[in-house]
Amino acid sequence: MPEHRIGTKRAYEKAAAGDGVRILVDRLWPRGVSKATAKIDFWAKETAPSNELRRWYAHDPKKWDEFRRRYFAELDANAEAVSELRARIGRGAVTFVFASKEALLNDATALREYLARPG
Repeated sequence: MPEHRIGTKRAYEKAAAGDGVRILVDRLWPRGVSKATAKIDFWAKETAPSNELRRWYAHDPKKWDEFRRRYFAELDANAEAVSELRARIGRGAVTFVFASKEALLNDATALREYLARPG
C-alpha cells in the first residue's frame, strides 16, 4: 500500500492530529481507555487475531514468526474483513492502535506488514 503511511501507536498514548485515521486493531477494547480518549475512527476487530491465536502467542518473541504465519492465514481466510479494512484506510495518514505493551512484535505491526504485501 505505497499510497499510505500506516503508523502504529499504543492505545494508552495520546491521540495526535498527525495520526490521521485511527483504527483499533485489537479484538478487545483496551482496558481503562474511554472511547472519548481513544478517538478511534474504526474498530477493526474482525481482522484482529483470533482469541485462540492471541492467547497462544502471549507476546512471546520466540513465537513471533509462527504468530505472523498463523495470523496471515487467518487474514487470508477473512477476505471480506480485510477488504473492509482496506476501504476504511483510504488515502493519507493512518494509525493502527493497539493495547499491547510490546511495541514492535504485536498484531498492529503484523497487520501493517500483511497489508503492505504485493497482491
